[in-house]
Amino acid sequence: MKKLFVSLLCAGMCVCACENGGENPLLSNWDAPYGIPPFDKIEPAHYMPAYKVAMEQLRSEIDSIVNNPEEPTFENTIVAYDNSGKLLSRISAVFSSDNGVNSNEQLRTISKELSPLLSNLFSDISMNEGLFKRIKSVYDRRDSLGLEPDQYRLVTLVYKDFQRSGAELPEERKAELKEVDAEIAKQQLLFGQNLLQQTAEYRLIVENEEDLKGLTDAQIADAAARAKAAGMEGKWIFGLDNPSVMPFLANADNRKLREEILTAYLNRANHDDEYDNKDVIKKLVELRLKKAQIMGYESCAAYMLDDRMAKTPEAVYDLLDKIWKPAIAAAKNEARLMEELITEEKSGIDLEAWDWRYYSQKAMAKKYNIDESQVAPYFKLENVREGIFYVANRLYGLTFKQLENVPLPNEEAVAFEVFDRDSSQMGVVFFDMFARPGEKRGGAWCGTFRGSYYEDGKKVLPLVTIVANFARPMEGEPALLTMDEVATYFHEFGHGIDNLMKNVRYQGLRGYPRDFVEIHSQLNEHWAFEPQVLGVYAKHYKTGETIPMDIVEKLKEASKFGQGFATVEYLAASYLDMDFHSLKQIPEDLDVEAFEAKVLENRGLIRQIPPRYRSTYFNHTFGGGYTAGYYSYIWAEVLDADAYDAYKETGDIFNHEVAERYRKEILEKAGSEEAMQLYLNFRGKEPDIEPLLANRGLN
Repeated sequence: MKKLFVSLLCAGMCVCACENGGENPLLSNWDAPYGIPPFDKIEPAHYMPAYKVAMEQLRSEIDSIVNNPEEPTFENTIVAYDNSGKLLSRISAVFSSDNGVNSNEQLRTISKELSPLLSNLFSDISMNEGLFKRIKSVYDRRDSLGLEPDQYRLVTLVYKDFQRSGAELPEERKAELKEVDAEIAKQQLLFGQNLLQQTAEYRLIVENEEDLKGLTDAQIADAAARAKAAGMEGKWIFGLDNPSVMPFLANADNRKLREEILTAYLNRANHDDEYDNKDVIKKLVELRLKKAQIMGYESCAAYMLDDRMAKTPEAVYDLLDKIWKPAIAAAKNEARLMEELITEEKSGIDLEAWDWRYYSQKAMAKKYNIDESQVAPYFKLENVREGIFYVANRLYGLTFKQLENVPLPNEEAVAFEVFDRDSSQMGVVFFDMFARPGEKRGGAWCGTFRGSYYEDGKKVLPLVTIVANFARPMEGEPALLTMDEVATYFHEFGHGIDNLMKNVRYQGLRGYPRDFVEIHSQLNEHWAFEPQVLGVYAKHYKTGETIPMDIVEKLKEASKFGQGFATVEYLAASYLDMDFHSLKQIPEDLDVEAFEAKVLENRGLIRQIPPRYRSTYFNHTFGGGYTAGYYSYIWAEVLDADAYDAYKETGDIFNHEVAERYRKEILEKAGSEEAMQLYLNFRGKEPDIEPLLANRGLN
C-alpha cells in the first residue's frame, strides 16, 4: 500500500532479542535526543529479525481493525489504519538509508530477501476483504458523519488507495495482481543493484600525468586519492559516479579518454553479462502493463497518471512537446557555437557527445569571460550551507544549531537542530554530502527517518536526511562546490523545508502527487544565485572576500547558457520513460536499444546529445519511484517558476507575506487538499508556462 510504503513514522517502543542473542537496537527504546535512531549500534544482522517482528505487528494491527465487533467509524477504522505500521516504518526508514549510504553485500542480500516478504505483506493488506469492507462502509457514509475537511480528505484518499491497489477485483484477479506486484518489486530491486555494481566496477586508470591536462588540482587530487585507496598509488582513477565523470568530460583535454569514459557511462548495465538490465527492462515493461490492464487501464502510463496532477498521458506529452521545439532549437544553436570554436582550433574533428561538455565550457568562457575555476573558490561547502540557512531564515524565520554527540547515519554526516521563528523546536536535519563510490548510491536525495505527525494531540518532530555525492576535497583543503552542486544543495534542502513544515493531523495526508512534489525543491533553487544571497554566503575560502558583483552579473548572464542541452537531454529521458509506459501491448521481440533509438530519432534528437538517462541505467523509472513520472520535474518547474514570480512581482524576493502564504497554503497543508487547489490557494491563479521558458532562455 502506498501509505504504508511512504509513511516513515516513530513507533511505540518494544524490546526484542536478536536471533544471534542480545538486544536488538532497532526494537529497543531510542533514547538519543529527538529519538534519533541508534545508528552506531545497528548491524546488518539486526535488520531481518526486526523486520519479522514489525511485519507480524502490522498484521496484528490490521487483524484488530478487521475483527473489531463495533460498527466501522472514522476513528476505529480510518484512524486505526492510518496509525498502523509505525514500527515497520521506522525500521524501513533506517534500512533504506543504510542501504543507500553504506551499501555492502550483506545489505544488498537483505534487500533481496525482504523484497518478496514486503510485497506479499502489502498485497495481503491491500486485498484484505474485511478491511476494505470497513473502509468502504465509512467512505459510503462520509457525507453524514460530520467529518472535518482533513478527515473527509483522509477517508477519500484511503478508499481510493485501496481501489487502486486492487481491493475491488475478483479473487482470481487479486491473486494474479499479487504475483505481478511481487515480481515488479523483485525486478526493480535487481535493476538498481545491477546499476550500482556496474557503476562501481568501472575504473579509468590514468598512468601518464600528461593525460590529466585541463583538469583542476582538486579533480586530480580526488583521482589520486581513489588510486591510493585501490592500492595504485602514483596513478589516477576516474569513475562513473557523477562527481568524477562529469568534471572529467568538461575539463580533460585528452579527447580519446573523454570518449572512453563517456562510452562506459552510457553503456552501464548494457554488456550482455550477469549485470545487464535489458531483460530486466523488458520484464518490467510487460509486468507494469499487465498490472495496468488488470486494473482496467489501457497502458501503464494511463494507470500511473490517473491520480497525479497531469491525469492523462496526453497532458504530459502536450507539455513536453511545447518545450521540446524551442529547446532543440537552442541546443542546435549551442552546437553551432562549439563548432565555431573547433573550426578556430583547426583540430579537424567533428563535434561528438564526448566533446559537448568540454567545448560548452570553452564557449561559455569565451562568450561571458567566466568559467567554473573563477567561481569555485567562493562556493565552500560550509558557506553554501550557511547561505541555505540564510534563505530559510529570511523566508520562514528558521534557525539552525549543530548537534554534537548524537548518533549519525554515517561518520561523515553532520546534524542540525532546527528552530521556528518563535524558537520552538522544528526537528533535526542530517547532511551527508560526499561521494563514496560503491558504498553510496548515486545522485542526491532527501528522505526522513521520521516524518512529522501528531500523537495524543502533540506533534512528533521530523528527522530529515539530505544526501549528495559531491566531489571530495583535497586533503587539508575545503570542499569547493561547482555551480551545479550549489543548485543541488539548495534543491535538496527545499525538500527538507517541506518535510520540516508539514503540519497535518494524519500521516496519510503527508504526501503529494508525484508531479507536485518537486515544486518545493525547485522553488528553493531560485534563491541560490540571487545577488542578495550570494553577497551573504559566496565568500572566498582564502581571503573571505565576497564574490565581486561583476562575477555575479556574469553568472546571471551565463545562467541561461547551455539550457538547450540541459533541457533537451532531460526531455529526451522523459519521452523515453513515457513511451515505454504508454505501450498498449508489448512486442514479443521487444529490443530495448532499438526502441530507445526510435524514440529519440522520432523526436529529432541530435546525435551529440544522449538522453540524461539511457534505458539500462534509468533508475528513476525502472528502479521505481518515477515510473511514467520523470516528466514530473518539468511539470513542477512550471509551478515553481510561476511561484517565484509571486515574489518578484512584489519587488522583494523575501517578501514576508508571500512566504507566509506559501507556508500556510502549501507547505503546512501538504496532502490535505488537491495539489492544484493548494497552488490556487497560494497563487490565486493557475500557473503559466511563460516563466519557465523565460528562466531557461527558451522564449
